[in-house]
Amino acid sequence: MNTAERLARALTDPASPHDVRGIDLSRISDEELGDLLPVAYGLGRAATPTAAWARFAVEGAGKERQPRYTPAACRRMFEALVAQTEVRDWADLTLGAGSLVRCTGPLPDLAEPARALVRFRLAGDDVRQPYALLAVAGLAGDDCLRAAAERLGRDEGAVARDEIAVVRDLAPAERLLLSEVDRAHSFTSPPPLPDVWRGPAGIPAYAAYARRALEAAVDRADAIHAGTIPYRSDKAFTPGEVTALGHAARVALLRDEPWLPELFDRLLPGISLAPTAARTLPSSALLYELVRAGQDFPTPELVTAIRTVRASVRHAGVPKQLDKMLKKVDAALAERTDVAHRLPRLGFDTPSVDTPSVGGTAVSGVLRREAGPGCTAVVTVAETAVLTWEKDGRPLRSLPAPVRRDHGGLVKELRDLVKRVDVQLASLARALEGGFTVDAVHPYGWWRAELAGHPLAGAVVGRLIWEIEVAQGDWRPVLPAVGDDPPEAADDASVRLWHPVRSDPEAVRAWRDLLTERRIRQPFKQAFREIYLLTPAEEETRDHSHRFAAHLVHYRRMFALLRARGWTSGLLGPWDAGDADEAVRTLAAGSWQVRFRHSWADWAGDRELASTDRVRFARREDGRWRDAPLADVPPLVFSEAMRDVDLFVGVTSIAADPDWTEDGPGRAYWERTGFGELTESAEARRDALERILPRLRIADRCSLDGRFLVVRGGLRTYRIHLGSANILMEPDHSYLCVVPARGKAADGKVFLPFEDERLSLVLSKAFLLAADTEITDASILRQIERGA
Repeated sequence: MNTAERLARALTDPASPHDVRGIDLSRISDEELGDLLPVAYGLGRAATPTAAWARFAVEGAGKERQPRYTPAACRRMFEALVAQTEVRDWADLTLGAGSLVRCTGPLPDLAEPARALVRFRLAGDDVRQPYALLAVAGLAGDDCLRAAAERLGRDEGAVARDEIAVVRDLAPAERLLLSEVDRAHSFTSPPPLPDVWRGPAGIPAYAAYARRALEAAVDRADAIHAGTIPYRSDKAFTPGEVTALGHAARVALLRDEPWLPELFDRLLPGISLAPTAARTLPSSALLYELVRAGQDFPTPELVTAIRTVRASVRHAGVPKQLDKMLKKVDAALAERTDVAHRLPRLGFDTPSVDTPSVGGTAVSGVLRREAGPGCTAVVTVAETAVLTWEKDGRPLRSLPAPVRRDHGGLVKELRDLVKRVDVQLASLARALEGGFTVDAVHPYGWWRAELAGHPLAGAVVGRLIWEIEVAQGDWRPVLPAVGDDPPEAADDASVRLWHPVRSDPEAVRAWRDLLTERRIRQPFKQAFREIYLLTPAEEETRDHSHRFAAHLVHYRRMFALLRARGWTSGLLGPWDAGDADEAVRTLAAGSWQVRFRHSWADWAGDRELASTDRVRFARREDGRWRDAPLADVPPLVFSEAMRDVDLFVGVTSIAADPDWTEDGPGRAYWERTGFGELTESAEARRDALERILPRLRIADRCSLDGRFLVVRGGLRTYRIHLGSANILMEPDHSYLCVVPARGKAADGKVFLPFEDERLSLVLSKAFLLAADTEITDASILRQIERGA
């Protein structure tokens, strides 16, 4: 008897001798699972313990996999749903509609059970799962479909009623596809089909509705601001309209409609700012729903519109919520490589050859606007956008008074433009960096015209190292910022970002030397990027890594950092199921997943701590995640995932907390790790310091010794750990607690080839201690003088 037969026997035979606890459901096929699910769902409440366990196991597998149903299994599913209306007062119509979407043959005639289900739902005035209700009602006949549509449209706004009418008039198969997008109130349905939104997006009638609905939303927001519709806080749209507009936005975003950017530039401010000076919003619900649509199908234009609104909204809590949501939008945009790198030109031109650099960085774009007789506004784009003014061709130190007086609108417009350009440059940099795990490749001709030669994108692209495939497997690196002439290549040749994991150590050192010598600060850490290769210990453990296990971290800080880097994780704490969790991030365009286990470690004073554990990887196969050996993970995916985990540990470990005073196991960990071996991120920091130190005014007082930066002051000699930034004082290696202002060393006087808060902290402490005779802080002086 095979696994499926044993489960079927356990579900249907009260006297079944088979103990199915612990049974491996991965052994059953998707078709066998489809046969078992109707039986499990139809099981009564008086089931035996064995049957109940089998039911929960089958339903659990059904929620994680994509079962396939024969026509007979579809009929049994509908019969089970009807039977459940008699004992549960509920029937999951999404589960029924989903069985038909996954049917392996011709759809059976289900008019009778469909009619019973619709009557049951309408008699109870239950309008949950509206799309599944319409799909099932369509199986029961036109009268049932009209009745369901009429009930759903009652008490709804015009936008939602329009959607209901559109769905009502679709073909049966199209209604079934649309039911896949709504998983509300369905606790037993399988995951939505891959690319679930491509179904609605491919229906001409629904795509037309999407534009009509979004334009209607803009018109309503305009009317509220014009005063023709009375303003009521958060009442501009009904809940059903918010849902319908979210669907419309997803379809338009997926189709990448050309009219959408201008619409969002009108709609988002319209729903985010009250027409009065009030701090309320016309519809925070719609604002958040549109951002969630952006998490599914982001575009650069939508990201810019969201960030613009975030800077202007008056409600105190909205920017914080948008910041959280934008983390997922940024991560998703990085993997949507077909649109992620698109930037508008906004009227900017490429500069002439004699245009001076800005802060040593070449200018990629220039925009000039006349502002009265002889006065010109000039916006230049280098690392960032900068607005300056000229009078008769000569640069001015500040905004001319006549321009401020007579052209205030232009001044505001250009200042807003500078902010918008900076947002777009930051979004592009995040998208490019996030594309590492996708291993994004571009056609050379497009890259040359739309990235390297773009007046805005060039500011980011020019400071990055690229590889051009001049022949099969022959990749040639190029750094546009140093004037490298790209090699000869066809327009359809491939271009990708250079990554150190694909390069040899000598080439990596050469790029790092060049960037430091030319003082080129990259938009994100590329040449100095840490790389993580499989270790012998990880080859032995095979399917998991303990490289970053057994660390004590400040949990709330790590939880925030997990979210910021696009990981999902449940919140830990002293409650049921709050003792441990696996944080998860999906990589490589959805084909790989990394999982980082961590557990609640209790309180330390007023601090919440967690303990780190193993890292595992999974590969998507046949719609399911399967654990994968570490050796099978692509090196670039492995390196980027482990880099994230190193970041979580390095930034949030109590070993980097200079104020840690608690005794016990935490103190032993602090002493052991705060001065321990360097991780890959700390090694990259050391590599950068080797190049930076000779250029500093304190160079004669500094040297590198293993994992420490040694600083010779006038009173004592100090050893700053390059990982934690903790300080030991010679000759007795006593600890020195210093908490300086962050960023002091990286104030523009010290060139850093990349942004790194810990590197800035190490350097700020070095500058402080090199001049220890000038320290005035009494608490620091007492520590120094105690053993001097």
